[in-house]
Amino acid sequence: MTVDDRFVVPESAGEEPGGLRSEIITGPVSDWATDWSHLEPEWAADPYPIQDDLRQRCPIAHTDRFGGGWLPTRHEDVAAIAYDTERFSSRAIIMGNFRPPRDIAPIGGSPPISSDPPFHQHARKLLMGAFTKTAISRQEPATRAFCHELIDKFEGRDVVDAAAEYAQHIPMRVIADMLGFPPEDGPQFAVFVENLLEGINLAPEDRIARMGRLFTYLLDQVHDHLDHPRDDITSYLIGAEIFGQKLSADHVTGAMALLLIAGIDTTWSAIGSSLWHLGGHPADLRRLLDEPALLPVAMEEFLRAYAPVTMARLVKEDMRWRGVDMKADDWILLSFPAANRDPAQFDRAGEVVIDRQVNRHAAFGLGIHRCLGSHLARMELRVALEVWLERIGEFSLAEPDNPAAVRWSTGQIRGPRALPLKIKLRN
Repeated sequence: MTVDDRFVVPESAGEEPGGLRSEIITGPVSDWATDWSHLEPEWAADPYPIQDDLRQRCPIAHTDRFGGGWLPTRHEDVAAIAYDTERFSSRAIIMGNFRPPRDIAPIGGSPPISSDPPFHQHARKLLMGAFTKTAISRQEPATRAFCHELIDKFEGRDVVDAAAEYAQHIPMRVIADMLGFPPEDGPQFAVFVENLLEGINLAPEDRIARMGRLFTYLLDQVHDHLDHPRDDITSYLIGAEIFGQKLSADHVTGAMALLLIAGIDTTWSAIGSSLWHLGGHPADLRRLLDEPALLPVAMEEFLRAYAPVTMARLVKEDMRWRGVDMKADDWILLSFPAANRDPAQFDRAGEVVIDRQVNRHAAFGLGIHRCLGSHLARMELRVALEVWLERIGEFSLAEPDNPAAVRWSTGQIRGPRALPLKIKLRN
């Protein structure tokens, strides 16, 4: 048994510092310009008309929910905040009824995404080697084989849930392999994702308990790696150093949580949204079947039009910013989906143009926190779509006249959670 004092859990583990608020933060929106909530069902089902309206009449919307927050909808405003680390902190990136204490900065709870400069660059550099194009290319053969395995299970069926039976499993398997976690633990990962990203309005004690289960799991994995070291990201983090010191237990498990949660939900959502679009747009589907070389370009357009990620920031100090009075610790919700549909930035911004040639979208974020795993996400999305189109070919929404048949996630990651598609296997 290997002993590492960093990972000995004190009796007080799981207790959350002050900052939790128990008020209800969901409910009908009276006016999206003054009372918005990204947790409402109409936002989950179709946020784009809401964002378009706000961009025209109130480009920086406000809400008193969540203790106060702002929602910019223009690309220029989203970009300005994303790049401004002097006035906006990343110490909390999930907007809800909890603000971590200021002294958690600059490291944050899930470095590097929760880290502010100057620590951010050191935490990010630690992980960059695992997510280069070369490193990710080594994951492609196993990813492709697994996609085929999933589709093999569709044999004899004409309707499948492409979200629950295909899209979600691909990033689960890949990130489990990269972290050195048991592949059969995938169902637990889905629960962790839902708890963290969709359970924003749960009672504080419930959220603490659910977060505790996630970090108990991660510590179990750490101890298994201490006993049985192997070549994966978890073992690497345990042995990694910053400033000549090994990473703290909080840094190790926080980074593991980031890779697990972000590595799953974002790609799961992107794959599902792409399949949803093609299932409802037969002309685009037919073109990709006829011109498979167009897929990488079309994929970038799916990422632009259905960008899954919205990230939060916290205002550092009271200030007036572009005509609005922001208070210290006000939330800022950086809607990269809204930025990607700004007509000032993109021609035919509200349309999906699968052969769009100039496409500098913000699906992977902007500024210092641009997604470290973009090469991984692109590989998984491309392989998932290639295998699907190869094996299934023509397909469609199973209930095209019933929008409720497709269920979308709520919160800051948007993608289909139920996606019934009518299929016919080619081979």
